[in-house]
Amino acid sequence: MVFNSWQFLAFVLVVFGLYYRLPRVGQNWMLLIASYVFYGAWDVRFLALIAGSTLLDYVVGLRMAAQTRPSIRKRWLMVSLTGNLGTLAFFKYFGFFVDSATTALAGLGLPVERLHLHIVLPVGISFYTFQTLSYTIDVYRGHLTPTRSLRDFALFVAYFPQLVAGPIERATNLLPQILNTRIVTLAHVHRGLWLISWGLFKKVVIADNLAMIVDRTFNAGVGPSGWEYLIATYAFAYQIYCDFSGYSDMARGLAALMGIDLMVNFNRPYLATDPRDFWRRWHISLSTWLRDYLYIPLGGSRGGPRRTALALFATMVLGGLWHGAAWTFVAWGAFHGALLVAHRFLIQTREVRMPETWLGRWTARIVMFHLVAFGWLLFRAQDLAQVGHVLASFATPMMLTLVAAQGIVAVAGVTTLLAWMERTPDDDVRLSPMRLVVVAMLWAAIMVAPPIGGQPFLYFQF
Repeated sequence: MVFNSWQFLAFVLVVFGLYYRLPRVGQNWMLLIASYVFYGAWDVRFLALIAGSTLLDYVVGLRMAAQTRPSIRKRWLMVSLTGNLGTLAFFKYFGFFVDSATTALAGLGLPVERLHLHIVLPVGISFYTFQTLSYTIDVYRGHLTPTRSLRDFALFVAYFPQLVAGPIERATNLLPQILNTRIVTLAHVHRGLWLISWGLFKKVVIADNLAMIVDRTFNAGVGPSGWEYLIATYAFAYQIYCDFSGYSDMARGLAALMGIDLMVNFNRPYLATDPRDFWRRWHISLSTWLRDYLYIPLGGSRGGPRRTALALFATMVLGGLWHGAAWTFVAWGAFHGALLVAHRFLIQTREVRMPETWLGRWTARIVMFHLVAFGWLLFRAQDLAQVGHVLASFATPMMLTLVAAQGIVAVAGVTTLLAWMERTPDDDVRLSPMRLVVVAMLWAAIMVAPPIGGQPFLYFQF
């Protein structure tokens, strides 16, 4: 049941029809049931996993709160980490590690029989695993008092608008809104309707149509020309942004209509001027999660330049692996880790200064967009061999000139247009007569311009 479907529209109408007629406790029971129906629509077997993860961390939270000895609290935290990450590793990475080990042994002249297990990847498992882990870690650190309501905690884990593709919410933000009475204001309605309309437009009209270009090119293997790969690479940069940020917008819009504020997950990332700025704007809920629960525990910036660089690089490699069980995702994470390490070194040695002029900022944006686009090539390619073929097709003076020209047009044109549409902070959105006209135009485009069959959301596979 995806957001861009008639089934989901019917589902949402029923949910909102009940929601506005119930008190808070009734709302929470109804939302919990609706969230499990929503998740079970993909595969009812997935419900056992999310219920198990929920029950595990509910118990762990209460057990840690009841203990004063740090060693026992740490043991309970390890129970949560082992249970959640072990489940994630089995369902998402078992085949990847087995295949990689088998290939490595064969390369050493030790062929072994390949083990095949038909494991179905539960949709959204990476998102809700990180979300529930943040709860137990915050309880362990003393930043959060665990809730004694299993119903409300289960709703925090399974809340359907952001369940399968984020934002990855913190319990410190979402759980109090679940526990307390919610009031839907006119500002919530304005923001919700705008975010749903704009997010659905980005997904259906922009991302799904670009997907046809991207899939046709990258799925063709080594057949397309360098020019075709160039177009497809830039197309994917906007496809993945409009697809993923469109989902986040719709999730936040649906929640706003219930009086719930989810965190902002994107902030015009293609206007970033450097690698650090990009990760402050892109998938903010994941980048801040990795910072708070991985980078800082690994040492952060406390252990000297070498340790900081190692922690930063390792965090991004693991962040890449979070996205998928393939070496292309590892390479993507390593590439962004290298960019962050290099940028940090150059800033510290004063080899690079932040651009202060209009021309300097836009030059930095164009350079950064090209670096990000190269990263998306790693992300989208079927394997590293295809990456090598694409790069070889770019390695001519004519293609390099076209790369520069295309990038400038993309940043100056498409990025600026998207940024202009998203220039108003969500909290300041008002459905003025002019904005209502824009909303009507968005819905007209949504109704008349969807590609045949539509496309699933990209991040459902993660």
